[in-house]
Amino acid sequence: MRRTRILTAVLALAAGLLAGTPPALAAAPRAALAADTYTWNNARIDGGGFVPGIVFNRTEKNLAYARTDIGGAYRWSESTKTWTPLLDSVGWDEWGHTGVVSLASDAVAPDKVYAAVGTYTNSWDPTNGAVLRSADRGASWQKTDLPFKLGGNMPGRGMGERLAIDPNKDSVLYLGAPSGKGLWRSTDSGVTWSQVTNFPNVGNYVQDSTDTTGYASDNQGIVWVTFDESTGTAGTATKTIYVGVADKDNAVYRSTDAGATWTRLAGQPTGYLAHKGVLDAKNGYLYLAYSDKGGPYDGGKGQLWRYATATGAWTNISPVTEADTYYGFSGLTVDRQHPGTVMATAYSSWWPDTQLFRSTDSGATWTKAWDYTSYPNRSNRYTIDVSSSPWLTFGANPSPPEQTPKLGWMTESLEIDPFNSDRMMYGTGATLYGTEDLTKWDSGGQFTVKPMVRGLEETSVNDLAAPPSDGAQLFSALGDIGGFRHTDLTKVPSMMYTSPTFTTTTSLDFAESNPNTVVRVGNLDSGPHIAFSTDNGVNWFAGTDPSGVSGGGTVAAGADGSRFVWSPAGAGVQYTTGFGSSWSASSGIPAGAVVESDRVDPKTFYGFKSGTFYVSSDGGATFTASAATGLPSGDSVRFKALPGTKGDVWLAGGATGGAYGLWHSTNGGTTFTKLANVDQADTIGFGKAAPGASYQTLYTSAEIGGVRGIFRSTDQGSTWTRVNDDAHQWGWTGAAITGDPRVYGRVYVSTNGRGVIYGDTSDTGGGGGGGTDPTPTGACTVAYTITNQWTGGFQADVRLTNTGATSWTGWSLGWSFPNGQTVGQLWNADWTQSGAAVTAKNVSWNGTVAAGSSVSFGFTGTWTGTNTQPTAFKLGDQTCTAA
Repeated sequence: MRRTRILTAVLALAAGLLAGTPPALAAAPRAALAADTYTWNNARIDGGGFVPGIVFNRTEKNLAYARTDIGGAYRWSESTKTWTPLLDSVGWDEWGHTGVVSLASDAVAPDKVYAAVGTYTNSWDPTNGAVLRSADRGASWQKTDLPFKLGGNMPGRGMGERLAIDPNKDSVLYLGAPSGKGLWRSTDSGVTWSQVTNFPNVGNYVQDSTDTTGYASDNQGIVWVTFDESTGTAGTATKTIYVGVADKDNAVYRSTDAGATWTRLAGQPTGYLAHKGVLDAKNGYLYLAYSDKGGPYDGGKGQLWRYATATGAWTNISPVTEADTYYGFSGLTVDRQHPGTVMATAYSSWWPDTQLFRSTDSGATWTKAWDYTSYPNRSNRYTIDVSSSPWLTFGANPSPPEQTPKLGWMTESLEIDPFNSDRMMYGTGATLYGTEDLTKWDSGGQFTVKPMVRGLEETSVNDLAAPPSDGAQLFSALGDIGGFRHTDLTKVPSMMYTSPTFTTTTSLDFAESNPNTVVRVGNLDSGPHIAFSTDNGVNWFAGTDPSGVSGGGTVAAGADGSRFVWSPAGAGVQYTTGFGSSWSASSGIPAGAVVESDRVDPKTFYGFKSGTFYVSSDGGATFTASAATGLPSGDSVRFKALPGTKGDVWLAGGATGGAYGLWHSTNGGTTFTKLANVDQADTIGFGKAAPGASYQTLYTSAEIGGVRGIFRSTDQGSTWTRVNDDAHQWGWTGAAITGDPRVYGRVYVSTNGRGVIYGDTSDTGGGGGGGTDPTPTGACTVAYTITNQWTGGFQADVRLTNTGATSWTGWSLGWSFPNGQTVGQLWNADWTQSGAAVTAKNVSWNGTVAAGSSVSFGFTGTWTGTNTQPTAFKLGDQTCTAA
């Protein structure tokens, strides 16, 4: 479920994120720029990617974190059952730090959390890895750069955790490094790090030694660190530490003197990699999950073992014989309330399903989440409810023994809540599942599995399109799960694109004057690579591939939908009239060119390849190279034609050291003018014109005035306003951008792992983007909930309910803080604070509140001394009841 994400991210990067608290890394001083205050959210998909790690704090109830391979880290919010993103502050130049290879939550001081970050250990990632440390649960971070790279999206990323905090002396941390860099230690709470030079083994396992890219041929290194907390006391370093190494003959090492010396654990199994090492200190058992491969995709054989820490005895506790495995084991957890209860996963069982194993007698006997009655029929100990994320069925209708939705795949993370034996969470290649009635497994009942993923948005975005009319607000082209048609950005769509279902959609377009006509192209192991819709993306049918097509490439729809031009991978540029039942080769344009359509003239199409712009005026049959010079020489370019004006083309792209920026043509690409006020630009999109303006609003992911960000211009690029801030950067945003043609100020931003981000302006002159001054009538209630609190800071959610009989068309809620608290950042509402008084107003998309309905917003704030909740709220001049 990640192969295509690797290609999507890396090819784009080599060629050239909101619901929740917006945390921030410390930022360097910025040049003065015009700025606007935006509210940022995700177009809800819920999940969409691999969750390789889940970490519960061992001393504070309900404090949990999840790590993703390219989409950052998240903290669980128990009051809302949602995840809060923690690394949206990672900027463009350090995009690799959105990959989280490991995460650790401090059991001694639960406000502290650490993340080891870095996406690739080869040349794809331009920066070294780092360890981030936070004293406020990820609301803000400090960073220590490492002298080597880390690989959050590398092979072996589901093993771990590589980062661990000494449970007795939390100033001591260990980090297992890849690439032969060994074991590292910090003795000052992660501020400085040094290699443990006497650790005897740096690992030797590589997935594929013949891979010349360095991706699969990298040494997977030190893969986990586990402390035996019973061998220390508070304030003194834990004596016994176990370390897992990617070495099939020497997988586990131990120190019994707080890391002064290390020895290979005697009698250990060989021939396998130890993916996890989980210690039950109460009963004196170290459990190990073994696989013959590093994962997360592969693994053909596996075993589970138990090591008695007092006697040194090894016991094979595998739930099935080695001969009966076609998978490796990885997910591994102990019920801390009942330590004899152990669970494990068959992480690489792709077909017919993953498997979960459970033992209540320390591994002596096991039961399975499902088993065969008489093949191919299955009996499940669980029921699965994906009504909150219905696309998880993938629109499939498989034959037994396969079922839909699946229990999962790539299930390398599995954790039982240390405070609640009924709650378990586990990650898959597409979502994070969980249950809150797990112990029904033991009593003969069926436990219920549901997505526990809301707020965790992990898709990689390749293209975006916002039509000017009809039902869809937004079309997205995504890695791994194809893409979605959103009619409501706040709701999860019922299904990704199907008929056909691409593994990755690489490009899509709609006919500007006939938005019911939509086309998409993408990757598929076998089958067509192009699909069409004539009902605004509700239903799809496959086209026919020209000979040689091996991948999606880019596609353009004629302005009236009567013809299409396609530049697929594996074949030259093609054109068709109708819906792709037959194709003809375009002449005059090289294979691999990026193609787009004029948004007015249905016969005019454009292309770009290696510094040359191409134009066709006969529906894509022939292209002519433009004489325009000075354009970027490489292929990291994205361009679009402006709706409503023939021949108005904007082109963004380039690379450091060459031509790089934003160009504009008003004559169909015959000539281009480079905008002098744009240093670098990577995307370009259009949205509704500002009030009083006749030209559409421009949006770009760019560097302007020495500042990287998301920018808006309402005057054809003469001036620019930065609309994001340093807390909202989302790493790499260079794949696509578009404004909304119906809502001024709204912008949709692509990310590489944080899904589709959209922002709305608070500019009250924005024609629908800002707050209003409403005077609603009728009763109201307010629920004010502090969802997280730490020294000097807190997070709160506010829910305003219309308990009257008539709908509101806008709202303005006021309250006063009783203890001098201050709001730092607030989302889903426009806000002001004067002294203790705070006013929160609706933004453009949440002003209408029907009778009986609610609207919610949240914020982070600071406090000193006492953090008493306000109890008096006013809606305009009306007093609301405090719930």
